[in-house]
Amino acid sequence: MNVELITREDLRQFKTELLEEFKTIVSKAKPSPHSKWLKSAQVRELLKISPGTLLNLRVNGHLRYTKVGGSFYYQYEDIELMLANGSSKKR
Repeated sequence: MNVELITREDLRQFKTELLEEFKTIVSKAKPSPHSKWLKSAQVRELLKISPGTLLNLRVNGHLRYTKVGGSFYYQYEDIELMLANGSSKKR
């Protein structure tokens, strides 16, 4: 019977390696522009517009949004509707 002992230092090293690998994976993963909810920065990148233009779309009721805390969220379907016919209302 082969017995191996695992020390606390072995566990700490494993934890460090695991966290580094996880950070690498997370940093490479970008949110899909087709996810259900998009943040303001994602919408601006998708539409290639400035923060002021996005604000105008919100204020004028051209693009529906939901505010959670201090962040604005937009549904991808609403962006498609706005681009198709421009008839979206503010929530």
